[in-house]
Amino acid sequence: MAAAVDDRAWALLQLVFDQERCDGNTFLRRLAAHHQRLGLGTMACRPEKISRWKKGRSRPDRRATIAMADMLGVPLDQVHALGWPHWLRLALRDDRALLASPWTPSGTVQALELVGGSADMERREFVITSGTLAALLASWAAASPATAVLSSNRRPLINDHTPRLIEDRLATLRHLDDQIGSGQTYALACAERRMIIHTLQNTAYSATTGRRLFAAAAEASRISGWCAVDSGHPAQAQRHYLAALRSAGSAADPVITANTLGFWAMLRYSTGDPEGALQLVDAAHRHAARTDSPRMTAVLHARASRAYARAGNTLASQRAEHAMFDTYERAGSPDDEPACVYWINHDELHGWAATNALDLRDPRRALTHHAAISNAHQTGTHDQPPPRTAALRLTREADAHLALGDIDAAVHTANQAVRTLGTVASARGTRLLTGLKNKLAVHETPMVRGFLESYEERSGTA
Repeated sequence: MAAAVDDRAWALLQLVFDQERCDGNTFLRRLAAHHQRLGLGTMACRPEKISRWKKGRSRPDRRATIAMADMLGVPLDQVHALGWPHWLRLALRDDRALLASPWTPSGTVQALELVGGSADMERREFVITSGTLAALLASWAAASPATAVLSSNRRPLINDHTPRLIEDRLATLRHLDDQIGSGQTYALACAERRMIIHTLQNTAYSATTGRRLFAAAAEASRISGWCAVDSGHPAQAQRHYLAALRSAGSAADPVITANTLGFWAMLRYSTGDPEGALQLVDAAHRHAARTDSPRMTAVLHARASRAYARAGNTLASQRAEHAMFDTYERAGSPDDEPACVYWINHDELHGWAATNALDLRDPRRALTHHAAISNAHQTGTHDQPPPRTAALRLTREADAHLALGDIDAAVHTANQAVRTLGTVASARGTRLLTGLKNKLAVHETPMVRGFLESYEERSGTA
């Protein structure tokens, strides 16, 4: 844990130095001078002080923190809320602008431009605390929707045909991610977002067309965020989801808003913040009520059930599960619902319930739900799931067998999972499989040894 703190302090301080165009010693001398100007007295500026801060051996004292925050333009309440070294993020102008730019259409465009793209996939940590999340949701509730932009010599007028074409491309991207995984789809979604930004900045449109463009920008950012999650980059995903939420506010579109909040909730509970996930789900439900979409509402109940399961609250998780299944019973044809919830079906619901049971250490209940998924496929009432989805389910099913001591069934199912994932780019799928492999490795049986050898050959680690 200490090493992780050291790494964050080192990385964030270095980014601040780079932004201020100075090295650590120069930064320290500037800080000492600012410390004096604020009437805080003399501050020692020996070179080893920066070294200790970077290595996590010490941190700035109260007066040095006050001086540093003032010099870098970070409010003290945020310094106290985030703590060291996290508050240094707000000293980085791009991150501060993304968090603090006005919730207006022009502020949305600025946020969309700041998020970055493929080259930023390895970007620095971007942490949003539960308190910051609550403030963002309050700002989003008061966001200004897009209005008409008048035509001029510099801005050619476009009609609703343009957003329709963009919407079709985004629908294709959603299905492409299902089949090839997040790696390549991420770059495509970022390119779509840049194209939409260019359209917003360089054309004229009616209020209705403008809101559709902002809705498309939100969906492109939402897809980028999901791909970042699946590729193992949660910090970058947070940036995309924040940009998507801003864009959804400018679009004033309840479907886009509820869907964005639901996906962001998944990221929050997956990274250890079930409370923040539930904040997002509560906000999403208020918009889902305006969509008349049982599938949308069902998936939000599912997000809540997953958050409660991650928090270890069995009763609340099962209550949300029941609401999920009950709501889905009212769903009609997928064609009658928003396009973005095309993937919600009975199997998905049982998959979530199975994962909840596994998180709550009830592997028998998990296998009951997995059996319901298999039966649904045998009847031919559902299309085959995308390879990543199937592989994730099989991995978790194998984990349930292993928890019950059925090694043979675990290995058999794990082999299916590896074959099913194939070459689909999914860090999430690979991580789950690696975790399962490590659990199996402690069992010295011929079947396990065969699986481990096969796994290493497939992954190129032999």
